Amino acid sequence: MSDSMRRLVALLHQLPGIGEKTATRLVLAILSAGGEFGRALSEAVAEVVARVRPCPTCGNLSERSPCEVCSDPKRDQSVLCVVERIGDLMAIEASRQYRGLYHVLHGVLDPLQGAGPDQIRVAELLRRFPGELKEVILATSSGVEGEATALYLRKRLAPLGVKISRIASGIPVGGELEYVDGGTIGRALTGRRDMD
Repeated sequence: MSDSMRRLVALLHQLPGIGEKTATRLVLAILSAGGEFGRALSEAVAEVVARVRPCPTCGNLSERSPCEVCSDPKRDQSVLCVVERIGDLMAIEASRQYRGLYHVLHGVLDPLQGAGPDQIRVAELLRRFPGELKEVILATSSGVEGEATALYLRKRLAPLGVKISRIASGIPVGGELEYVDGGTIGRALTGRRDMD
């Protein structure tokens, strides 16, 4: 393998979920696709790096400031969904079930990793008040750090007089109960709702 190939493999290997073998396969695929594809890929990466920035309002990534979500007048300005990462925002948007605003924390509280309130976008969240907001949906993960972050945010937001809700968690659609862990079943039972 040439030095330039090794360098590209090493860079791709730094991406999340990309092992050394996968990085090597990607480099070989890029080279097999021909020079035009490699140049187009290089230009696309350079363009994204040059043009995409965090939205100053919500923390989403966009070429616009504010981003497409924050500047959309059709969005419900009274509801704010707080997520850990941009990937969470994208997943919620893909569901097409939510039409409010977002706030991306860019992490969770994790004292073992040195992530306190100052390392995630809590101050930026609190600066969004007062405003039109009537409800904040805490959509952090159900893991220990996500739950701790949701509890911390609830405590900080409670004095602001806004409704605070938490996303439901439980049995996935199509999931078989016998294969679901006890903690998930417990959450599903606790978070049950009336059938209309």
